[in-house]
Amino acid sequence: MSRIIKKPVLTEKSLQEAAKGRFTFEVELAADKKTIAQAVRKAFSVDVLEVRTRILKGKRVRIRGTRLEARGPLVKKATVRLKSGQKISVFETA
Repeated sequence: MSRIIKKPVLTEKSLQEAAKGRFTFEVELAADKKTIAQAVRKAFSVDVLEVRTRILKGKRVRIRGTRLEARGPLVKKATVRLKSGQKISVFETA
């Protein structure tokens, strides 16, 4: 269960969302919403109200010296909404 959450997404937009109680993580591609909620609950001791997920395509990269292109790996992100007043410390330090 600890490998479901890969890392927090610390961008300008995600830090603005964290102030509103929504925290974004990069998660395993095979993880579903229930297991993501359980993993966040267990890792940070918070109450999860809602989980939204999205799968992003990898970036296109030109292969040097040819006209061929390759794609990077797929990435799955999950945005978790917490009970009001609860925070995750990783997002406060950034």
